[in-house]
Amino acid sequence: MARFPRSPAPRLLYTLFSSSRTTPTKSSPQSPSAALLQGNFHLQSRQFSAGGNLARAKDDKEPWWKESMERLRNIGISAHIDSGKTTLTERILFYTGRIHEIHEVRGRDGVGAKMDSMDLEREKGITIQSAATSCAWKDYQINIIDTPGHVDFTVEVERALRVLDGAILVLCSVGGVQSQSITVDRQMRRYEVPRLAFINKLDRMGADPWKVLDQARSKLRHHCAAVQVPMGLEDQFQGLVDLVQLTAYYFHGSNGEKIVTGEVPADMETFVAEKRRELIELVSEVDDKLGDMFLSDEPISSGDLEEAIRRATVARKFIPVFMGSAFKNKGVQPLLDGVLSYLPCPTEVSNYALDQKNNEEKVILSGNPDGPLVALAFKLEEGRFGQLTYLRIYEGVIRKGDFIINVNTGKKIKVPRLVRMHSNEMEDIQEAHAGQIVAVFGVDCASGDTFTDGSVKYTMTSMHVPEPVMSLAVQPVSKDSGGQFSKALNRFQKEDPTFRVGLDAESGQTIISGMGELHLDIYVERIRREYKVDATVGKPRVNFREAVTKRAEFDYLHKKQSGGQGQYGRVIGYIEPLPLGSPAKFEFENLLVGQAIPSNFIPAIEKGFKEAANSGSLIGHPVEYLRVVLTDGASHAVDSSELAFKMAAIYAFRQQCYAAAKPVILEPVMLVELKVPTEFQGSVAGDINKRKGMIVGNDQEGDDSVITAHVPLNNMFGYSTALRSMTQGKGEFTMEYKEHAPVSQDVQLQLVKTHNAGKGAE
Repeated sequence: MARFPRSPAPRLLYTLFSSSRTTPTKSSPQSPSAALLQGNFHLQSRQFSAGGNLARAKDDKEPWWKESMERLRNIGISAHIDSGKTTLTERILFYTGRIHEIHEVRGRDGVGAKMDSMDLEREKGITIQSAATSCAWKDYQINIIDTPGHVDFTVEVERALRVLDGAILVLCSVGGVQSQSITVDRQMRRYEVPRLAFINKLDRMGADPWKVLDQARSKLRHHCAAVQVPMGLEDQFQGLVDLVQLTAYYFHGSNGEKIVTGEVPADMETFVAEKRRELIELVSEVDDKLGDMFLSDEPISSGDLEEAIRRATVARKFIPVFMGSAFKNKGVQPLLDGVLSYLPCPTEVSNYALDQKNNEEKVILSGNPDGPLVALAFKLEEGRFGQLTYLRIYEGVIRKGDFIINVNTGKKIKVPRLVRMHSNEMEDIQEAHAGQIVAVFGVDCASGDTFTDGSVKYTMTSMHVPEPVMSLAVQPVSKDSGGQFSKALNRFQKEDPTFRVGLDAESGQTIISGMGELHLDIYVERIRREYKVDATVGKPRVNFREAVTKRAEFDYLHKKQSGGQGQYGRVIGYIEPLPLGSPAKFEFENLLVGQAIPSNFIPAIEKGFKEAANSGSLIGHPVEYLRVVLTDGASHAVDSSELAFKMAAIYAFRQQCYAAAKPVILEPVMLVELKVPTEFQGSVAGDINKRKGMIVGNDQEGDDSVITAHVPLNNMFGYSTALRSMTQGKGEFTMEYKEHAPVSQDVQLQLVKTHNAGKGAE
């Protein structure tokens, strides 16, 4: 089988595939079986390249891995809820031959999409966990991660983007740029991921891709232009015109697998020429080479334009916009070609590590398999055979049976089994090199740990993990299932950094904390299904905090004599507030002069204050932004002990100085973004004011009003139901944590009263 000559930017090649032509050609992506053969060929050629290419490399003066790296893409698919991410991934897997039939997300056959492997995902029709798979397209290997759209599962998106080289941002042609699209785009910017945009659902009523393109420019500040033009919209949507190659594509066959190419329709020639000129103008603004050609009026060929788009996209200066309808099987294959043509291969993206031996100095990783091994564990899963750890290899080669070192813990671990993932299925492999995403079994680590071969001590920058904002009290219904219950909580905590588990010291209840109501509901449901443990769930609780507002002195003597050795400890000093928002939540300073208190008792005093600050006396929540200064004290030669000084510190805080320091309650304030039809704007704004919210922005967008507000989380429970009834089901909102801020005096009195009543009832 002849191989394609390698070129820096693959051309968008399509083969006319019809019944009259039966010779299988190398570039016919249309038949799944052909694509599968092609995938096998690709795997064989890669295995050959790892060994046989070493000899050839000497002749070519090129390293053996160069070709295999150039033919690799790591991409993620991210978007707002219900924009069609999972449906698009399903089509990609079908056309590349990884699956042989298409199932819909909420399909009637009850199978569900391949990437939604959890029963819960298939029932609710949403993606909860990001899933990884790999497929072969036109002799290239593409690793894909399909991510959730709900803000509650935002850490899944963060994890995926951290390890990817490129991404597809899916936008709905009717909904346009929605609130979560903005969040996802912000995450892509944070991790500097080059991206393509795909305007999906062109077959729906009210589809308007040009409106969406304008929104992407204004709301997301994208420097973008369409590289395709649709032929017809809504139920008239027939195919696409490629503006780079100036070719029309029609998608035939039961699943759109037969692509027929043709001339640009005569009635569209003027419109296509205008859009192509707009594309060239926008790309030439950010690409010097094309800019020179454009200014000197040189003819611009398809090849010149394609290379310029690639350069600008890889440099993150331009975003090419593709179009189609994944559900109606139109426009997916050209999008795959766009991934090959415009998104970078692993060696074109610069990743850096922090050198632990050299004061965390940034080190640029070359990204080639000849270097020392550097890999990042970005996701953990509890599988049937123990813990499954997803690794992105940034440099070097990992082999089954190798010893690797976890830089974060210093442990040396043997790699017992190495697999490539396909949603929840896996295939064993012997080795993997830089740029690839693989999974290993039996490696005990946490999410975000870095592995090396021991020759270097690098850590990859850790991922941004938001603080949880909501808590629930949970307990198993039957006493016998306690073991399974704690096993489930331990597993979920390891897998998801935003899911926290704690114990309420007063009530003895287990408290789970997370990113929102849906997040916690899903975990309670997973405990029931996967561990067969029924749990009772308390009312959602907000994670309040307490803080002091003024300086207060303490001078406390703890003295106890009960026969035998007594207890004696005296502590003198003061507490004062730290500024709100300071990085340290608790500071302890020892300003003792002389030996009034022996130095070996000082840690016990600090421990006592820390313990006392774990639950403030107002409503029993942790005290933050607190500075404790110890200035003097007294000890007894016989009766003083660590316990005595720890108790003295606890009582000094609780009985003497905390109430005198005028404590306040801090509550989590959320940044809420609402999109409602303009006629409901008044009632929605009035309701936000009623919930003690502060409106900080109000924009008009077509017939909709976009309201931005800061609202206390405690007043947002059940808001989705209230918003639906106010807007006849037309309003939508998203919220994310902003900060903890002091509550008003009346709210504080009410919270303290409720807390005391609850304690009295117990």
